[in-house]
Amino acid sequence: MDQAQPGSSVQHPLWRRIWDYPLVAMVVAAVLVVFAMGVAGILAKRVIPPIPGFTSVMMLYLIAVAILIPLYVFVIAKLGDPKKNDLRDPKLLRHLLSGLIGGTIIFSIAVAVAGALGIYRIVGVGSLNGLLPALIVPAIGAAVTEEMLFRGILFRWLEQFGGSWTALLLTSALFGAAHLNNPNASWIAAGGIAIEAGVMLGAAYMLTRSLWFPMGLHAAWNFTQGEVFDIPVSGTKVDGMVDARLSGDPLLTGNGFGLEASVIAIVVATLFGLWLLWRAIKKGELRRPIWVTGSTPPIKTVEAASEQS
Repeated sequence: MDQAQPGSSVQHPLWRRIWDYPLVAMVVAAVLVVFAMGVAGILAKRVIPPIPGFTSVMMLYLIAVAILIPLYVFVIAKLGDPKKNDLRDPKLLRHLLSGLIGGTIIFSIAVAVAGALGIYRIVGVGSLNGLLPALIVPAIGAAVTEEMLFRGILFRWLEQFGGSWTALLLTSALFGAAHLNNPNASWIAAGGIAIEAGVMLGAAYMLTRSLWFPMGLHAAWNFTQGEVFDIPVSGTKVDGMVDARLSGDPLLTGNGFGLEASVIAIVVATLFGLWLLWRAIKKGELRRPIWVTGSTPPIKTVEAASEQS
């Protein structure tokens, strides 16, 4: 007798099939992350006493990361069918370092182009006062929390339900929209984030089937633009190692939001993202929708994906 394939729900009762359904698992996981972020906020502002040198935002992200990682490993990774832990990666160090190096290089190229066009210029020496906040908030904090939500939860189960193209389109749009409340944000800035970062980070996840590569890219991208080049990170002003200015056409400067909203960064990062996407497709990581396959498709584990990357 033929055995049920991985991801099949034939032998499960109705309630279990509903619970394991991709969109149900996605909503449950997303609610857990939002709840955990709320708990982290309460702990940071009302429970844990102030620590000299640490702002409430820094404490929020430190606590959030400390809560979210075990929450993901022991709860979220066990949701859905089949179960999948995107943090368990035999090539963790390789993928993380690739992301850190790639994010640094890609944004440095964007800055180099902006400098050559006279859009970006260094006017003085900065300081290291913003080093610790830059590491905790836009680098580690944003990379872990946002990648866990947008790639580890939303992309994963949207792809399992609607296929890779649906997941890439929807998570990119949602990722851009999530930045609309940032300082100096606009629909152009949100669109830029969706196109450049949404495609790049989604493709990075598809290629490795691991969160470590997109987390590395995200962390290095934010840290490089803010702390290294003194450019606003998604609209938030920073205190970088140099004192720099962006001036010129708003389409090239990002109009106060930073280079992320500029045509320069959009082109550079999107080209890199498309290259990652091409590699993922070539590797066979493009998934079809559930209504095409007729059943919930099996999910390749990080270990299996790593053997091919």
